Parts: sequence; C-alpha cells; structure tokens
Amino acid sequence: MSDLEEFRAEVRAWLQENCPEEMRDGDITAENQCWGGRQWEFQSEAQKIWFERALAKGYTVPSWPKEYGGAGLSADQAKILDEERQAINARKPLSNFGISMLGPALLAYGTHEQKKQHLTGIARGEIRWCQGYSEPGAGSDLASLKTKCEDKGDHWLINGQKIWTSNADISDWIFCLVRTDFDAPKHEGITFILIDMASEGISVKPIVLISGHSPFCETFFDEVKVPKSYGEGNPSVVGEVNRGWDVAKNLLVHERGMLGTMSPLKGTTGPENLGKFAVEKIGLDAAGRLDDPALRERIAQAELDNWAYNLTVERMTDEANAGNGLGAKSSMLKYVASELTKRGTELRMDIEGTTAATIGAEGIEYGSLANNWLYNRAYSILGGTTEVQLNIISKRVLGLPSQ
Repeated sequence: MSDLEEFRAEVRAWLQENCPEEMRDGDITAENQCWGGRQWEFQSEAQKIWFERALAKGYTVPSWPKEYGGAGLSADQAKILDEERQAINARKPLSNFGISMLGPALLAYGTHEQKKQHLTGIARGEIRWCQGYSEPGAGSDLASLKTKCEDKGDHWLINGQKIWTSNADISDWIFCLVRTDFDAPKHEGITFILIDMASEGISVKPIVLISGHSPFCETFFDEVKVPKSYGEGNPSVVGEVNRGWDVAKNLLVHERGMLGTMSPLKGTTGPENLGKFAVEKIGLDAAGRLDDPALRERIAQAELDNWAYNLTVERMTDEANAGNGLGAKSSMLKYVASELTKRGTELRMDIEGTTAATIGAEGIEYGSLANNWLYNRAYSILGGTTEVQLNIISKRVLGLPSQ
C-alpha cells in the first residue's frame, strides 16, 4: 500500500468515526454552513461537534501549515480528504471568505506575524471576514476605486464607500482596497489593508434585492482610523504600500476559483435529484420514462454538463497542485459555474410549473425555489461579471487580439 493509499484509509476511518450523521445530509447551503466569527452561533450540537473535531485535527484548513492552524497536508492529501468527505456527503466543517480568499493571499504576501494572527483566527473560526473591493463607480473596472487612505503618521485615515460587500453586517474584519496615491496610474497607488469592522466610523447598510433578501451591503468609511500595526511585525497593510493591486490580483484568482469550484448543481437542485423531482411532478409514460420528452432531454443535458464541469474542475485542480497555477483559467470555471447555476434553477422552476413563483404575504420566502431563482441571477455579476470573464478568457487564455 502506497503512502497516499494508507492516508486515504486513515482519513476514511477518521471521517466515519468523527463526522456526525446529521452533518452528512449533502444539502450544503449558505444557511446551514458553519461560518464562524464573533457573532456566530452553532445551529446544532452536531455542527458544533463536527467543527471542534475537525479543528483539533487541523481539518478546517487542511493544507495550511500547522503553525497557522492547519494540518500541513500536501495538495494530494488535501484532495483525498475532500474526496472522502464528499463521498459521505459531509458538509465542510467551516466555510468563509477568510479560508477561500484572504488566507491564500496572506500565505503569499503576509509577514509571519500577520499569518500568525489572522490565519490562526480564521482556522479557529474566531473571525469572519468580508471583502471591500467594489465601489459605486468601480465594479468591473475595479482599479478605478476612489476610497481614500491618508498616511497620518501613526495611523491611516480612510474615507469612502464600498458596495456589494457580502455579509458586511455580520462580519468582524474586512480586507479592503484603498487608494493611497491619487497621482499614480490607476493600477498603482492602491493599497491592500486589513480593518476591524468594529472601528469607529464604519457603518453598514444591507441591500435588498429582487429576491427579497441578499447577503449584500453598502459599507461606509467616515474618518476611520486604522492603526499602522497590530503588533510587532504585523502591519495593517498586506504587501507594499501602493502595490496592493498585486495582492488583489492574487486574491481574485482564488475568489473566482472558489466560485468556480462550488459545484453549481449539487444539493436539492442537482441532476441527481432533478430526475426524481420531475417524476414526482410530471409522472411516467407507458414506457416508464419521464412523461415529457423535452424535459427528459434537458435533464440529461444538465447531467452531462455537470459531469464535464466536475471533470474540468478536477483536471485544473490537479494542474494547480502540480505547480502550474490556476491563473486566468479561474475565469473559465467562474463563468461556467455561473451559467450552470442559473440554468439549474431555471430547469427546476420549469419542472415545478406555475406554483414555483408563489409569493406569500410577507414576500418571497428566503431559501424557496423562487428566491433562489431570482438570487442566482446575481452569479453573472458577483465575483466579476460574465462579460469581464469572457474578455479575460479570450485575451489571457486563448490569446485572441483585443480588436
């Protein structure tokens, strides 16, 4: 037995012994995941037990170094852990932007003390992070951001606004892009800074979307003082002042990779459930097939698309783990995941029929099919619009000319 085969056997046994049955439902949604943070409360005893056992093993961030709260697993070992977790339909013990976005950026650009404080806090579920990138006048053209950051000697002074700040109202800290030099070209003069959301002068206003609910917020900075340092060797700025675009680009790759590797058709809308759902709603014909040829074809196509997508994710992940990096290819995953997510809920709406759009007295029920269908339209915007992703793919993946 090879070392990896032995590791797989150990992981499989550990999961069977330590993951509670209640955490093996395979129904992973924004509402039932463990997010962590100062305001977080476990939804069940099983969720708490699963988190604590994974934390003790370093499995909340398995590939991070042990000194920062991880398990120090190799890329191949981390992949095996994820495969075995998915094989029993277990939820992730902890999910948040700190793990999927800020963490990789800090590992690449942070000082040891920055990593020690912030990565450890993320791994232990103590701090929940939000992302301060987009502004009212700087969305797809992010480098046009104007949130002002002034050097006041012993602190930074920040004034401006961010928008579409997911979960800012329930987050503890924000990783933020600010402009420290207004005379420099727009991709320069930007700084990447870490800010406690409890700082005086920060205010947050939730944004309600057509779906009736959303995680998005407006975030305002009014004379916000940010210390230059959170301790020796632990500056509030990540990387170099005025070179924050380097950090931002690194993080965007991980963000788009994260959005792209979230299987768009899993859970209650997945192809493994669409057929069963359709049979319940429509019934079978005399030959024992779904009694709607057009829907049969669409469900089969959804299964094929999902299968091809997951194989592509696996191939690109292996390439990245081999040291080739994901780079601009993350835009391919993000684009396809966005399209399949939208198509998946549209197909389920068609199967359900007119009752799918039922709206109650208090509006659209959060988490309902209609709510998800409306909210999923946002996937073509959040994390970089579809148009931007296609431009990146054409130029940086396919090498096509701009004109």
